[in-house]
Amino acid sequence: MLRLIIPIVLLVISAPVIARDSLGVFGDWGAFRDADIPRCYAIAAAEGGAGLDFQPFASVGTWPDRNVRGQVHFRLSRELSSNPRVALAVGGERFTLTAGEGDAWATDVRADREIVAAIRAASRMSISATDARGNRFTDRYSLDGAATAIDAASVGCSGQ
Repeated sequence: MLRLIIPIVLLVISAPVIARDSLGVFGDWGAFRDADIPRCYAIAAAEGGAGLDFQPFASVGTWPDRNVRGQVHFRLSRELSSNPRVALAVGGERFTLTAGEGDAWATDVRADREIVAAIRAASRMSISATDARGNRFTDRYSLDGAATAIDAASVGCSGQ
């Protein structure tokens, strides 16, 4: 567990300096609140990785001022090709994601809800895509503590 908590802390520390409150670390996931924006999110670093273009992470965010809740976002470990074919596997479920240069999201609000429900029920997830060099790669995540971190992030922004 400690090997995954350290990357979570590094992700938060390396981000631009803004007011950020820790809502807790739960297993391999952390929950945070940015009161100035306002937004709350659950976040986890991907496991392992050498030769990365980016520091990969998965997050589930809430932006109360925008009426957005439970939006998934993935920062992938590699720069993506123009046709990356991004696929998310959570437990036994599969989802196709939409993607940009090194990021991926659910295709719509309904898919966000389905992905979050799958994350709550599974113990592992992985995201596979094609990088800018034409190679397939996979980022892997533990979901230990994900449901609790998602709940903490949701509650952290419920009064806003």
